[in-house]
Amino acid sequence: MQNTAIMVAPPAPRFDLRQARAFLAVAEDLHFGRAAAKLFMTQPALSRTIRALEDAVGVALFERSTRRVRLTPAGEAFAAECRLALGHLGRAVGAAKGAAEGQAGRLRVGYMDFAINGRLPLLLQAFRAAHPGVAVDLDYLPTQLQHAALLEGRLDIGFLIGEFASPKVLNLLVDQDDYVALLPEGHALARRERLMVADLAAEPFVVGSEETFSSFRTLLFSVCHGGGFFPRIVQQASNTSGILGMVAAGVGVSIFAGCARNLRRAGVVVKPIADVQETIPIFAAWVSDHPSPVLRRFKDVLVMHAQTGAPARETAQRRRRPLL
Repeated sequence: MQNTAIMVAPPAPRFDLRQARAFLAVAEDLHFGRAAAKLFMTQPALSRTIRALEDAVGVALFERSTRRVRLTPAGEAFAAECRLALGHLGRAVGAAKGAAEGQAGRLRVGYMDFAINGRLPLLLQAFRAAHPGVAVDLDYLPTQLQHAALLEGRLDIGFLIGEFASPKVLNLLVDQDDYVALLPEGHALARRERLMVADLAAEPFVVGSEETFSSFRTLLFSVCHGGGFFPRIVQQASNTSGILGMVAAGVGVSIFAGCARNLRRAGVVVKPIADVQETIPIFAAWVSDHPSPVLRRFKDVLVMHAQTGAPARETAQRRRRPLL
């Protein structure tokens, strides 16, 4: 039977950061006395430290004589790697402190159509300008799916329609959108300065699908009910672009959030609805005991940019409390 040799890696040299820093001090000055003074050590103690380091590494790092000290080729190679290693350790310390202070790390943000077409981009720009070391991951999710993602820890914060009424969640009002009518260019109603809800009663409607617009559909149907009708739905779309495209094609009209004004879609006319006083509330929501320092920094930005009087409260208890 043939024996198979097992290769065993030699044990790694054992030395500490104190020895590495002492070595680099000598390598920089090439003088034990000056290096010892910088390190607040005696010269004999520094010499013992360097000898212990050379024993651990297994090679001579310095050539010593009564007249001078210089690095061996092995010492030059060791010095280059030590500088890299200590530089990496310094950056590691900085990264740890930055993460602890919320200046570095990652933030997972959920959003839906009205948020990304409304104030959310401005909020994200303000946060990135203040905290460039934080990576922001954006995840498109309808409001109902954001609820589950927040509770399961897959999102740090979500931007959604209405408050998330959970005992574990805090909410902050960040935007209030009005209702507008979306009409095909050339439609008879497009010539009016503003509309009443009842003006749309006989029109075919394009609306968002139940899968992606369920929260807004509830609000939309309530608005139509207030105008005395239920919308005659002829087409559904899964996103804002689809709704605007179908309206532009003349498939039907729609009632939508006022953020549609920001989209400037050719072939679509946006008209205010005069008799709807309600607004569409866009909330930021997060789990109240979330430990992330990055999230705390993001909430600081939200509070600075939130509308005056926007409530931040624990939804189950309905009591006002400070954010931080």
